[in-house]
Amino acid sequence: MSDKAIVRVREAMNGRFDVIDGMATVSQALRLMRDTTAECLMVDKRHADDEYGMLLISDIARHVLGQDRSPERVNVYEVMAKPVIAVDPEMDIRYCARLFTRFDLTRAPVIENGKVVGIVSFADLVMRGLCKF
Repeated sequence: MSDKAIVRVREAMNGRFDVIDGMATVSQALRLMRDTTAECLMVDKRHADDEYGMLLISDIARHVLGQDRSPERVNVYEVMAKPVIAVDPEMDIRYCARLFTRFDLTRAPVIENGKVVGIVSFADLVMRGLCKF
């Protein structure tokens, strides 16, 4: 058995993230991303039985830029991913990395007690799990 300490997702995640409404335009989302230097935004639930969504820069590139659509005329809900695969903050980062690989993810929300508490990316996992400086 290995003597390595288990690193949890909570230790690797970024607790700072921005939330946007699904009815916002992609243009509004891009302004928020630019102002906060974010590569993704969480899309808030519309009601208690709804699920969280996630808007990535790659979604905008694929579904707006790549299809020559106007960002002022496209709503976030039209291009976001929903529902999203979420991870628990107590998950071992090695299992999180395997989950990302299996489902071809680059980042995922970290959800605790039904609320988003952060976002974790492959880069976060690698930097926290392998860099010892």
